[in-house]
Formats: sequence, C-alpha cells, structure tokens
Amino acid sequence: MGRSQESFNKKEVRNKKEKKRKDKEKKRLERKDKDTSGSLDDMIAYVDEFGNITSTPPDPSEKEEVSLEDIVVSTPKKEDIPYDPIRKGIVNFFNDSKGFGFIKDTETQESVFVHVNNVLEEIKEGNLVSFEVEMGPKGLSAIKVKVAR
Repeated sequence: MGRSQESFNKKEVRNKKEKKRKDKEKKRLERKDKDTSGSLDDMIAYVDEFGNITSTPPDPSEKEEVSLEDIVVSTPKKEDIPYDPIRKGIVNFFNDSKGFGFIKDTETQESVFVHVNNVLEEIKEGNLVSFEVEMGPKGLSAIKVKVAR
C-alpha cells in the first residue's frame, strides 16, 4: 500500500489558506450587510469663519458681504523701488599677500567676496568701501571697489 502524497505540513498549509479565504469572505459579507448609506448629507463638512471644520451649516444671519476687490489670491506685487547698484560695506577681512578678502554689506549684512583685480584703490580691513555686485563662479563677488569718502 502506497503512502499518501499529502504530508502533515501540506495539510496544515492548505487548511490555513482555506480558513483565511473563509474569514475574508465573511468580512466582505459583513461590510456588505452593514452598508452605510453614504448619502451626500453624511459627507458634507462646513468650514467656520476661523477655518475649523464642522458638521453644522453656518448661520445665514451672520453672513458678511465681501467685495471682490478685497480678495487677494496671489502674493502682493513688489513695489518698484529704485535699485541702487552701488552698495556700501565694511572690509572685514583682506589678505594682501593672497589678494582676496570679504566685504560685509551694510544693508543686507551678507559677506561678499572681493579680489584684488576688482579693487580700484588700495583697501584695508575696517575700511568703509563702496562697490558693485556681480555673480561670480562661486557666488556674489564685489567689483569696482573703492574706499568711500
């Protein structure tokens, strides 16, 4: 007499799969029987004047009229401020032997690189200078640098 082709382990796996399939079918039927109405009224949410989501509709007596001109959809446009290309700053580091340094812009408080080739007059650390800015290979670079008088 031959041995059964199904081992204990194979029977266990088959039984587990069958049980899982039945549980899944049972849950599906329960969901179908529960059948929440899902009407539109159940799904509507309202937003109050403070931006909070509520389930109650707003009171029509507290309604405010808003003119279309008062509604701002985008960021405000930048005013045309005349741009002065000449800036002022203080030399906070300058190395004569290597020929470069940094100027701290008094308006924006950012450091701007300066090279000796772009200096019109001799500058030292602590000097108040006027300069123009251009984009260099590694960031902002000062050009036409001269001591402010």
